[in-house]
Amino acid sequence: MTLERPPSSPPPPLDPGFGVYVHWPFCLAKCPYCDFNSHVRHSPPDQARFIAAFRAEIANVRERIGQRRTASVFFGGGTPSLMEPATVGAILDAVNEAWPLDARAEVTLEANPTSVEAGRFRGYRAAGVNRVSLGVQALDDASLKSLGRMHTADEALAAVAVARGAFERVSFDLIYARPNQTPDAWRAELLKAISEGCEHLSLYQLTIEEGTPFEMLFRAGKLKIPDEDVARALWDVTQETTREAGLPAYEISNHARPGAESRHNLVYWRYGEYAGIGPGAHGRLDTPEGRRATAVERGPEAWLGLVEAQGHGIIVDEGLSRMEQSDEYLLMGLRLAEGIDRHRFARLSGRDFEPARVAALLAERMIEELPDGRLRVTPQGFPVLDAIVADLAA
Repeated sequence: MTLERPPSSPPPPLDPGFGVYVHWPFCLAKCPYCDFNSHVRHSPPDQARFIAAFRAEIANVRERIGQRRTASVFFGGGTPSLMEPATVGAILDAVNEAWPLDARAEVTLEANPTSVEAGRFRGYRAAGVNRVSLGVQALDDASLKSLGRMHTADEALAAVAVARGAFERVSFDLIYARPNQTPDAWRAELLKAISEGCEHLSLYQLTIEEGTPFEMLFRAGKLKIPDEDVARALWDVTQETTREAGLPAYEISNHARPGAESRHNLVYWRYGEYAGIGPGAHGRLDTPEGRRATAVERGPEAWLGLVEAQGHGIIVDEGLSRMEQSDEYLLMGLRLAEGIDRHRFARLSGRDFEPARVAALLAERMIEELPDGRLRVTPQGFPVLDAIVADLAA
């Protein structure tokens, strides 16, 4: 269960950077475990209309927060690889006009293996995408079918090969703790995934999300997932196998070769600033009135109507108190192997941690203090991470 920070990794920057998240809300089909804001439509959406709406919302946020330099852009969904390359290029142009992209900006696009085609991927690369994240989810056909995926294992591996030929950086996702999955089978699957040569893996434990078809099956006793002991064994296999292969966990569910970490996700986990653009997107914006939490209308058609009427689809826009900001920093930052900067916590909250609480957690080996003064959760502490966050925040 160890989250190891490679000794060669530089300390995290004081400024996590500015990111832009763009949500494309459409999928070919809805997976039974998914509670993301994704929608299936019988006819393709009007991409020109969506381009105009994305441009308008980006301009609206730019007017509000002013100049920034963009460290990362992330096209998430949904299935962003259902967008035409020209749509991706137009949105990137709008981002660059509003907040110029850094010379080393990371531009990620999520893709499903069913929508991978070499010519389309070359188009994304020409549009400015330099990193792709593939929703592989499993490497055996029976599991893929049970997860409601529309691709086979062979198609998934072919998609990985196409992606590696088109982009400098490739990541893919797998889900574990699936029904009837054993630690030995998961280890073999992980080794197969690692052998594909990708620099980054996102490995998520299957959870039963409220309102999904999987929840209904689970409650009806028709879906059985591994019990707590097997789930822990699967977690341990995940950490051991990836660490030994040179892809240690830098965050609870994310593993990378040193230097290949997702820069965009690090903006979130290091509590940086990011604009959420498109249906259902969330943001954290630093404005003259202070840090604000934003959320955008989830329904694609309703979002289009709002943007066309008022220039944006934001329906939640709330100021965050110092306590709320420091709580969010703890909740996000303690997920990382690098831990958190206690001095930044003090700047956000206006106070330091309660010394007695820190001392008690150190004595119980729930947290540890790194040589540079940062605090991070220990292997023993991760199963009770929420309690540690609450304890430190009190």
